[in-house]
Amino acid sequence: MVKSAEPQTILITGANRGLGLELSRQFVARGSDVLACARNPAAAKELQKLAHDHPGRLVIHALDVAEPASVDRVRSAIGARAIDVLINNAGVIGPDRQGALDMDFAGWAYTFAVNTLGPMRMLKAFIANLRASARPRVLNLTSFMGCFSTDGADHIAYRASKAALNRAMKAAAAELAADRIAIAMAHPGWVRTAMGGPGATLSPRDSATGLIALIDALDVEKSGRLFGPDGAEHPW
Repeated sequence: MVKSAEPQTILITGANRGLGLELSRQFVARGSDVLACARNPAAAKELQKLAHDHPGRLVIHALDVAEPASVDRVRSAIGARAIDVLINNAGVIGPDRQGALDMDFAGWAYTFAVNTLGPMRMLKAFIANLRASARPRVLNLTSFMGCFSTDGADHIAYRASKAALNRAMKAAAAELAADRIAIAMAHPGWVRTAMGGPGATLSPRDSATGLIALIDALDVEKSGRLFGPDGAEHPW
């Protein structure tokens, strides 16, 4: 396994809480520069404190991945700076009603806008920044709930959005192989976050530590694959 603790620039979406916040915390602690993105930075008190404690090393950007203009503003603010790792972490669980016969279709569309189109929009927007890196990597936070190898009849909108993300990024990995950009999907486990709930089995700290180990080991030979919280490859 490749160990990579060298200084690098990390762009993280959904960095205001949960896994995004913990990933920001662990990366900045080991010397990386973190571009931490959140929809409402003013309300992200813990992220603001982290930025205050690491001036110049953690920079907060207001970003809504479902809004093209918002993504464009962050791209302009970052400019031509090389990005070594893009972490597409921002996501939503979907509407209250997402059954086969009781679907909030507007909510489903928004779930796709955030969970599927958002990561693809980020990849396109920051492709030049990734190409400027000596070792560019993209990690997409997904879920086994989007895999055809798993069962489940609940949360159809969420499952479909993650299945679509998996397929889109698998195709992107093949398209960008010539650029040596490694793209992978990762299921972070059942994590005690606002989405996972208090009964989840993993702490954000433990999950983030595993994700960072996966990022450190990621290369083009592993590109286009799906990994579980233990770092093992998982069937689609």
